[in-house]
Amino acid sequence: MILIAQGSNSTESWRRPLPSAGTVVIGREAGAWAVPWEPFLGRRHVELALDGERLKGRRVAAAANPVFRAGKPVETFELESGEAFVIGRTVFTLANPSTRTFSPSGSGYGEKVLVESRTVMHHELDGMAFRDAPHRLDVLSKLPDVISSATDDTDLFARLTDMLLAGVRRADAVAIVTARAGGATGDPPVPASAATVKVLHWDRRFVAEGAFEPSRRLIVEACDRQKQTVLHVWSRQEGPATGAEPFTMRGGIDWAFCTPVHGDGCPGWGIYVAGGFDGADAQTLLAPWDANELRDDLKFAELVADILGALRQVHVFRERQGVFRRFFSPGVMSLLSGHEGPRALEPRETDITVLFCDLRGFSKTVEVADDLLAVLNRVSTALGVMTQNILQYRGAIADFLGDAALGFWGWPLSHPGKAEDACRAALGIRAAFEGIARDPKHPLSGFRVGIGIASGRAVAGGIGPPEQVKITVFGPVVNLASRLQDMTKLLRVPILIDGATAAAVRSHTSPDVARVRRLAKVKPYGLETPIEVAELIPPAGPEQVLTNDDVAAYEAALDAFLSEDWNEAYKLLHQVPPDDRGKDMLTEFILKYNRTPPTNWNGVIPLGSKG
Repeated sequence: MILIAQGSNSTESWRRPLPSAGTVVIGREAGAWAVPWEPFLGRRHVELALDGERLKGRRVAAAANPVFRAGKPVETFELESGEAFVIGRTVFTLANPSTRTFSPSGSGYGEKVLVESRTVMHHELDGMAFRDAPHRLDVLSKLPDVISSATDDTDLFARLTDMLLAGVRRADAVAIVTARAGGATGDPPVPASAATVKVLHWDRRFVAEGAFEPSRRLIVEACDRQKQTVLHVWSRQEGPATGAEPFTMRGGIDWAFCTPVHGDGCPGWGIYVAGGFDGADAQTLLAPWDANELRDDLKFAELVADILGALRQVHVFRERQGVFRRFFSPGVMSLLSGHEGPRALEPRETDITVLFCDLRGFSKTVEVADDLLAVLNRVSTALGVMTQNILQYRGAIADFLGDAALGFWGWPLSHPGKAEDACRAALGIRAAFEGIARDPKHPLSGFRVGIGIASGRAVAGGIGPPEQVKITVFGPVVNLASRLQDMTKLLRVPILIDGATAAAVRSHTSPDVARVRRLAKVKPYGLETPIEVAELIPPAGPEQVLTNDDVAAYEAALDAFLSEDWNEAYKLLHQVPPDDRGKDMLTEFILKYNRTPPTNWNGVIPLGSKG
């Protein structure tokens, strides 16, 4: 069901679909349901709700002026289709939505004969001044606000049709349409009857009966084939007089034009405007532009289409930026916003550093949770902590994998300090969760993280269409970072890094920023090649378990361990504070073999599981 508002002036009208559930409020400040021309309307005046096909209404207590039903003031009322209520000088009519159909002949207007079809090139109207410029410009000035204040496309279409009816005084009806005939380039044109044509929203100046039948052929020609404004003029039906013809879309339409709206934000959209001769000489509609009575209306529609397309394009661009901003640092965003943006997203092989961060304690929390949505919100908050630190140190987010985040450095911009920045991000995440652990009331209390970082060659880039680009990174270095993150459980440390990353940190990062401790040479479960792993630890300080001397003692113990002097290694390990969990694996391995290296031992500690 729809509600039609009609004021005392022909330009004062709108048509709105009523929601099948819930209520709407008519008033001066009611958004899409506002009636700006009615001076007797309160800020919130009438509350309406559908009950099947009946409309129930109630005057809001704060409304000063009465609501009339059948000529009598009422506090509550009910309407059936075709019935109305009145506030001030505005009539509100309940109606069934007219069927939006297209005639088989394609003209849209019965058996009328098309006598003129004119494609209007954009430049033909350039330089032509409006005859009623103040009115047109006043209407156009409202367009940016119409677009920006619309809550969704349905609301936007309703506001646009209202504005177009106000701006094109000659129009009897306006519609926002879309068309797509399909077919590959070079193929024969698809018949208009086979094209996909939709009326997104329409309205007429006066309440009338009859179906809305726009010309399918005109819409397809303008929006899909010509990509230009197309004007059609039809002949009047000849025959004996039949008395006063009731106003209908079919009976009163003599001309229509359709103007396409260009841009990614308006896919296939068009502005369809139709009207009658209303006593005018039909030949003036076919005259050269300097005498043509429709030229101002065509120019106005094209200006609306141009502004609408441009502003919607900006909206789409901002939406894409919003998506990218969640995955890229500000420096990368500046690159993507420039003219090289699309090329910068192309996948390529490059040197990168990968950070894989996993949330610990999530599975146990889910098992005992009564409110899974609350758990999900907590996980989202935790992923936010990870993301914030990755982006703060100029990284990019490749993906979220359940309760884990995958970040990387070195694409789309080259990044000489990628390993160091990745380590700064990891230490930032570690510090954030250590701070959370000290506050039992924090929503993330009970969660911990394990982080793996690796550096090497990989392919990074964007895949998918521009509006749905997914950033991906893949290669052995990504798998290694994931393995290192898994191994943090076995080695009992928060952050593990590979040899390449450890070398970069040692060479370019001050111990006042980050320290590195070689942990062991291990053979991960399922792999044939051993790897040397190191722990990334914060700089020395009163809150840190390990001093610089402790780190030196551990690395001396590791050297003795690798040289098969396990008694010396065991003694040196006892110089490391007992609260350090990182020494446990080495200590346990030495004790497992009673401080004596096994025969043919190669210095590698095999790991029995992934983590």
